[in-house]
Amino acid sequence: MNGPVVALAAALGLALPACSLAPRYHRPALPDPPSTYKESGDWQRAMPADAQPRGPWWQMFGDEELNDLEAQVHADNQSLKAALARLGQARATTRVARADWLPTLTANVNADRARTSVNSPTYAPGRPATGNLFSAGVDLSYELDLFGRIRSNVAAARFGEQASAGDVAALELSLHAELATDYFSLRGLDVQQGLLDRTVADYTRALELTRNLHTGGAVALSDVQQAEAQLQSARTQAEDTRLRRAQTEHAIAVLIGKPASAFILAARAEAGLPRLQGVDPGLPSQLLERRPDVAAAERRVASANAGIGVARAAYFPVFTLGGSAGVESTAPGSWLTAPSRFWSLGPQALLTLFDAGRHAGESQRAHAVYDEQVANYRDTVLRAYQEVEDNLAALRQLQREQQSQEGAVQATQGALDQALLRYRGGIVTYLEVVATENAALTARLTAVDIDVRRASALVLLIRALGGDWHPAS
Repeated sequence: MNGPVVALAAALGLALPACSLAPRYHRPALPDPPSTYKESGDWQRAMPADAQPRGPWWQMFGDEELNDLEAQVHADNQSLKAALARLGQARATTRVARADWLPTLTANVNADRARTSVNSPTYAPGRPATGNLFSAGVDLSYELDLFGRIRSNVAAARFGEQASAGDVAALELSLHAELATDYFSLRGLDVQQGLLDRTVADYTRALELTRNLHTGGAVALSDVQQAEAQLQSARTQAEDTRLRRAQTEHAIAVLIGKPASAFILAARAEAGLPRLQGVDPGLPSQLLERRPDVAAAERRVASANAGIGVARAAYFPVFTLGGSAGVESTAPGSWLTAPSRFWSLGPQALLTLFDAGRHAGESQRAHAVYDEQVANYRDTVLRAYQEVEDNLAALRQLQREQQSQEGAVQATQGALDQALLRYRGGIVTYLEVVATENAALTARLTAVDIDVRRASALVLLIRALGGDWHPAS
């Protein structure tokens, strides 16, 4: 009996195709993008070779240690694993929604012994009050999706799944960018640490020399005190740099899924930072196709649009096809015989006549969710343009800062050389030497800081442009 029932349900489902009540979906309108980025200015565009596919974007820096760390992000980062688990949940939700396309079949077996009240209106005089009932059968329930409730629900789940996939890609892109910026910060701190350690050694020798000169009566005690104060200040800066490096190293450990206590990244002061390359930001009109967070936000709009269809379908009747078949008997011996068979099959319609405004409230909520997702999508797009413009401006200005800072380093070093000559000739006091040495150190540390900021701005620009993500992924 089960075969004919299923066949009839499928035939009715094909004969009565659903019509979705969801509004026809269109991507929300956005202002026309500009023809070029405002802040691109004279920022160096990539050479033709740079436009070739290069796989993971961080490989453009040519740092094997960075490449190895980036590979561990994909394999071991716990935030990414949690996002992948959420994607698995979204896929399961889509599978659950799709199950409503097919009938639901349940089987039951029952064996009862019961006593009927002799005063019951259903009791027949002379009939035993106690008896047995044995039954076995299957029940079928199938909703005919005439008004597209199931279709809209499946569409909403599918779009939500696609949005979750975009969230995973956006998070992975953000984590890779965060690791790269932390890595460059750490390497910049290595350079600063080497500079400060050499400075501490130089200041230590200077203090010893000043003490000897003071012992010989050549300089005043104040010169010794100034030299000592300068040395201790440099030591403080060196120790603070060690603290910042340790904390940055710990942050990298978390990003690659390792305990901070078990992770060590060897210092590399001499290697410095990688040489930065040009990146072509492309056209603003291409940005919406290059960012996974924008794609995820747009898919949430589509999901909310399908949710309106679900809410609208609630105003219409729900048509179901129900059926059952099996065997039933009061005696075990005749339970499974042909005369014990029974079956039933028929449609049913259910229409809510009064619900105190429940359906109206659900419809209003669905429209409000759609409006929220449209606003979120437009906000995501605006922020995407902002991030690109911010980092293009940062790269342009930091390049200019680097050039001027190189001049400052040379100038302060020249001033320091002159101050040392005049001090040895007895023309100036040690205070001028201290001031010029501090200025020279500050200029060199600032130059390193600008290099780190430029590298970080380039990484953030790549992230703002979507990295190597594309919609097909």
